[in-house]
Amino acid sequence: MLEKIKRLGTETAIYGISTILGRFLTFILTPIYTHFLVPDDLGVVATVYSYVAFFNVVYAYGMEGAFMKYFSTLEIGVKKENFTVPFFSVLVTSVALTLIVLWQRDPLAQLIKVPGQFAMIIGYAGWILCLDAITVIPFASLRMERKAKVFVSVRLTSIVVNVLLNILFLTQYHMGVEGIFLSGLISSGLALVLLVPHIRANISWRWPEGLLPALLRFGLPSVPAGLATMMIQVIDRPILESLSGKAAVGIYQANYRLGIFMMLVVSMFDFAWRPFFFSHAGDPDARRLFARVLTYFSLLTSLIFLILSFFLGEIVKVPIFWGHSLVAEPYWVGLSIVPVVLLAYLFLGVYNNLLAGIFIEKKTSQLPVVTFAGAIVNVVANFLLIPHLGLMGAALSTLAAYVVMAVVLYAMVNRFYPVPYEWGRIAKIALSAAVVFALFLFVDAGRFELLWKFGLVCLFVGLMYAMKFFIPSEVAILSRLFSRRGDTPTDGG
Repeated sequence: MLEKIKRLGTETAIYGISTILGRFLTFILTPIYTHFLVPDDLGVVATVYSYVAFFNVVYAYGMEGAFMKYFSTLEIGVKKENFTVPFFSVLVTSVALTLIVLWQRDPLAQLIKVPGQFAMIIGYAGWILCLDAITVIPFASLRMERKAKVFVSVRLTSIVVNVLLNILFLTQYHMGVEGIFLSGLISSGLALVLLVPHIRANISWRWPEGLLPALLRFGLPSVPAGLATMMIQVIDRPILESLSGKAAVGIYQANYRLGIFMMLVVSMFDFAWRPFFFSHAGDPDARRLFARVLTYFSLLTSLIFLILSFFLGEIVKVPIFWGHSLVAEPYWVGLSIVPVVLLAYLFLGVYNNLLAGIFIEKKTSQLPVVTFAGAIVNVVANFLLIPHLGLMGAALSTLAAYVVMAVVLYAMVNRFYPVPYEWGRIAKIALSAAVVFALFLFVDAGRFELLWKFGLVCLFVGLMYAMKFFIPSEVAILSRLFSRRGDTPTDGG
């Protein structure tokens, strides 16, 4: 079992390198945005991109998950046919949808309250949606074929170009909001161009009967679920704008993006997790394996949550970009939401873990129940909390939604694909993290604050040992690991 988990960790690390580097490069844009855009303009960017994220689900209509399922089992047709059918299906529908967006550009801009001078970005957004959707199946194919190096190189090249163009258009040409969307359009087009060799190598001109209906039966039920999930991720921006204005959205967006470090972990894990559980679904110890994965995931993300919550507030204020801080001072008022955002991403990761049974048993039709429960909680909580708590109300609403989704999904999946999750061990993680975080909130260490925070991180690990979290095999592995480090000879020995 440990070997399989190690392999999952290795694949997670490979995808993680591209994800971390890519997200870090993208994150560099945060100080640039906060220094070159006023909060109102950044609010426009955040609002439009929230709709882009929402409609990404519509453009792909569940074909990524459907492709992975049928590509892994080859129930109908051969590999190239299982690539060709979903690829051309998404290609045709994406172009059609984008033509509609271009036709209705001005009415759509008015509908989502984009100022008239920024109406052109709706057209850019439509083409970004189209190009990103067309690359969904090629990227999924690279993951299923374990071609991580190609995946990484394409993703990173696209991101680097996007970041460089953002910097050029904002700092040199002063294109503002338009420059951000033009950069996104060019980088999305570049990704598609770089994937052309892989696409050509996998195209078949045979169209097996019954494959497209089967893909649609698997994928379409996930669209409502995907829309609800995306609603949870982005609906707080439009609600916050309606209740507090565009400037509040800009401040919220800048600080919400500081949760990127937890999102990186969740994202890179998910890249490796789906191919992993499809590959091991038939193993005799699959369910025990999945249970252990959740335990280790919970331990790692809890530790990351504590470290980031303790130190991120200070880090963003340090002048590291040519004398500028990571986030401009007018945006610091929103820093208090960062721990809540980190915790929300942690629960999203737990939710992703629990999805294995849904896909293995082809129960995607039940996902809307889970995600709509989270969406309803999110929308209601936003309207209830934002008037009283402002930005914090929006962040807490997102956290509440992910918690509800994880709980409802577990209750559902446990009926048809029970997994013996190690809830006792996970409870020890949660208790230790809660105790340490409470000490961080309520104890003022004064001049020794930095030392106190490092001590709290050590206390978390100490509590794990005190509550006998680690089982004998894990203790043995840790002992061997540290003994090897201790026995490493020095240059003189």
